[in-house]
Amino acid sequence: MQPTLNTVDPAEVAKFQAMAAEWWDPNGKFKPLHMLNPCRLDYITRQIAAEYDRDLSADLPFKGLTILDIGCGGGLLSEPMARLGASVVGADAAAGNIPVAQVHAEQSGLTIDYRHTTAEAIAEAGEQFDVVINMEVVEHVADPQEFLTVCQRLVKPGGLMLCSTLNRTVKSFGAAIIGAEWIMRWLPKGTHEWHKFITPDELFDMLTKGGLNPVDRKGFVFNPLGWSWSISDRDLSVNYVTASTKPA
Repeated sequence: MQPTLNTVDPAEVAKFQAMAAEWWDPNGKFKPLHMLNPCRLDYITRQIAAEYDRDLSADLPFKGLTILDIGCGGGLLSEPMARLGASVVGADAAAGNIPVAQVHAEQSGLTIDYRHTTAEAIAEAGEQFDVVINMEVVEHVADPQEFLTVCQRLVKPGGLMLCSTLNRTVKSFGAAIIGAEWIMRWLPKGTHEWHKFITPDELFDMLTKGGLNPVDRKGFVFNPLGWSWSISDRDLSVNYVTASTKPA
């Protein structure tokens, strides 16, 4: 059966397909994600630990949990989740990302179920997960509301979805497009389209309409002086992340 591809934007997939080989180069085209990753992981692990009453200082604190990393890319989030003991599925619509992720996981001694597939196809197969990680994907799909509604089907009742994206502000245009693409050239020009960015209130509304209960949102803030990222309760003007639960 052909998977339903109604929320996949082929042009967006092609952008990341072209950059696939550089996923694990910390100074390559994905340098911004490598810099942001510790901050993302801090938020993700704390939310999962709080939701499932896990002790992050324990060995394999996420053992027994199933996690889906939608838009997994080269596995920058899938691998840390596997190291924490979770059973991880990494899914990406860009075929070129999957062998890169598979090889790196094998070299790292990790077992991760990487798949060239879509959220729709996994939902159609009836699979559900304790946690769905949905980071920096929603601004690249054709229909964000439909995509989030499909992702809700992938979350087990009582489960958790973590979703991050870019706010649609003047500041985000300056940081993500002028700064990251035009000046620093960390990303190819055209990687981001400002009109596709989503405000926090819009995302909360979409998540609610999709059947989830948004419970938290935080900003990821870049400090150009310290060349570092931090989590903010108040500044969601550029990058931000949300946590939502599915009614049991």
